[in-house]
Amino acid sequence: MIGEVTGIRKIRMLYLQLLYRCNFACLHCFHGKRLQYADAFTAEEAASLLTLMRDEYGTEAVTLLGGEPFVHRDLARVVRHAKEELGQRVEICTNGYRIERRLTEIAPHLDLLRISLEGVGSTNDAIRRQGSYQSALNSFNLARDLGVSTGATMTVTSRNIDEVLPLASALAQLGVRQLKLHHLRPVGNAADHPELLVTTPSAYGRLREELASADLPLEVIVDEDLSEHGAPEVCAPSSGPREIDRIEADPRGALTMSCKAVGKDSHAFWYEKAAGRIVHKPSDADEITLAVPDVVYGRA
Repeated sequence: MIGEVTGIRKIRMLYLQLLYRCNFACLHCFHGKRLQYADAFTAEEAASLLTLMRDEYGTEAVTLLGGEPFVHRDLARVVRHAKEELGQRVEICTNGYRIERRLTEIAPHLDLLRISLEGVGSTNDAIRRQGSYQSALNSFNLARDLGVSTGATMTVTSRNIDEVLPLASALAQLGVRQLKLHHLRPVGNAADHPELLVTTPSAYGRLREELASADLPLEVIVDEDLSEHGAPEVCAPSSGPREIDRIEADPRGALTMSCKAVGKDSHAFWYEKAAGRIVHKPSDADEITLAVPDVVYGRA
């Protein structure tokens, strides 16, 4: 269905939000009140969507996230299906909080463990959860011992923009290979915390200069919106590309192609779980009608 409507024939990665439920309530979480919702993929529904995406769109990788994917009771089954049955590259994006037992269980099938952090020590804990920074470090150490590659994500806010380099240095000492920096979008919980927004765009310029001059031993990937003039306009899904990098499925089955549309209920396509199919549900506010551009990432 996506191909018929948009001309897209190849989707490299599925971002699969297994559930809304989370053991955190981060100040900037784009899910907002949905963190309390019960919507979730069963292992069978997740496997069916993964198989459909592989068969119809050549999807070769999956990132499992939530909510918090490690609180999904059948996480191991989904991971094994993606790796053993479909031969996909499997990543998990997690808060890294007390995941040691389950991480050990799935480690042989996992290509990348990515943990979200929002600064060093108390800066992170004030945004995410008390004790979450140390727990994340413990998870990084365990992943290294298990032979699992690791990365991190950080949403740049007014509270942590000065801690990007210190965090990158601390992560590099743990063997973390990559830090991905996101722009804060005022949806979900972030809409209730405008104080987190960076209101001086020149601060992004200074951050980029610091990253350019720093000799960091890990790769830093930067959202192009983290610039004084914002990101350049790029092709929206409706412009007719034959291949896109990713599509995201939320726990209800709503599909989103642009990161800038995530959290805004701008879905043009849905995965109907019971029928095992993707359907087109156009609206005046969907991402195709509005031609929502995607996020561009580049190396610092």
